[in-house]
Amino acid sequence: MPSFLDLGVPADLAAVLAADGKTEAFPIQQDTLPDALAGRDLLGRGRTGSGKTLAFAIPLVTRLTGVKARPQHPRGLVLAPTRELASQIAATISPLAKAAGLRVTTVFGGVSQRPQEEALRRGVDIVVACPGRLEDLMKQGVVHLDEIAVTVLDEADHMADLGFLPGVTRILNATPKGGQRLLFSATLDNGIDVLARRFLSNPVSHEVDEASVPVGEMTHRVLEVADADAKKELVQTLAAGVGRRILFTRTKHQAKKLAKVLTTAGMPAVDLHGNLSQGARERNLAAFSADPADGGVRVLVATDVAARGVHVDDVDLVVHVDPPAEHKAYLHRSGRTARAGAAGTVVTVLVPEQRRDVKDLLRKAQIRADIEQVSPTATTVAKLVGEKAPYVKPAPKPVQQQPAKKKPAAQGQRQGQSRQGQQRQAQPSRQGQAQRPMQTIGDAVAAAPARRRRRRSSRPQGTPTAR
Repeated sequence: MPSFLDLGVPADLAAVLAADGKTEAFPIQQDTLPDALAGRDLLGRGRTGSGKTLAFAIPLVTRLTGVKARPQHPRGLVLAPTRELASQIAATISPLAKAAGLRVTTVFGGVSQRPQEEALRRGVDIVVACPGRLEDLMKQGVVHLDEIAVTVLDEADHMADLGFLPGVTRILNATPKGGQRLLFSATLDNGIDVLARRFLSNPVSHEVDEASVPVGEMTHRVLEVADADAKKELVQTLAAGVGRRILFTRTKHQAKKLAKVLTTAGMPAVDLHGNLSQGARERNLAAFSADPADGGVRVLVATDVAARGVHVDDVDLVVHVDPPAEHKAYLHRSGRTARAGAAGTVVTVLVPEQRRDVKDLLRKAQIRADIEQVSPTATTVAKLVGEKAPYVKPAPKPVQQQPAKKKPAAQGQRQGQSRQGQQRQAQPSRQGQAQRPMQTIGDAVAAAPARRRRRRSSRPQGTPTAR
């Protein structure tokens, strides 16, 4: 394989890559770097884990080096569909940018926008953003895209979906027409043509053959069980191994529930889905990335929010607890394992009524895998799981402190308080008035007619009574 220096990468950036153990370019990088470094618009397709991020990060930094951006006017822009992907792209770009004297920031929702505003006002060269929050800041006048020299769309097939397309179109319209545009994705389908025709000028296209991607063996298995109860048992069995594994569910509720079930069963798990705050997402990803010996967890239960952009080393197993709705999601989910030379296994779990849909899904994804009818205790399942992780006792739930109840006062104390209250009521309302002696209830009742007689006798004759 050619080195990065052979492909025209500046020496200072090549040194940063070499320090990270990257000396030879992957096929997607070999194909795209010469054109991207020359400033051409480009469409690049390579499977998940093929090295696409460096394929656009290197020319992005190279072409922006030497000119500082003005405050609120960045010169490089990378659009990504999820916060996790934006964060990981920024983490890849940052060492290269630091070597070139460039500043990088992320812009996405789910967190306070104040730090993002402050970074933009101080001045950044490269913004890695999700479209929604970026548009908000554009409308507020916090950021202006009129000086963008290089724009990158990562996961461009997803960015061309109807949910993202209007916002992406408005953002690209705000960048200069003469700027360089790079579109990268694991698939290049018809949706991308809309963006390519409108925003790319005489682009070159590079599609890397799957066979040339430096991955280990990705084994696909499809396991059919008799019913929903057997499926639950099988999923717990698949989660019990010693290696890292990601379990994909279709809904946020299912992800949260399954993570709790596994943790209670002695298999610590964290969840990742759209209902979590950004802080919770980062904590759970950090726990999944950490060594179990240092308090990390082996199991991540996630929705498709983790199907794109979540890169954690050494994920041995990906389990489609719920088969995805479409084949691109299957490919992106599966790409969390067998990355950059590592091997991994992908398991799809189904019940009989899902057989037809799963066959159609695999056909569209061009995956060949026989459907195996198994039980949760089958030997084939045990071999697939391998060595089981030790049982981890769940941490006790924190006990919520109940507000302390006031103890009832003793009889003598209550009587004393009652006498004090009576004394306060008996105190005169005007200063200097003599205090009346306390009366018993009987005395008060007996005295009532006399008081009424005194009031009547003291009223002037002819004065009407109040009605």
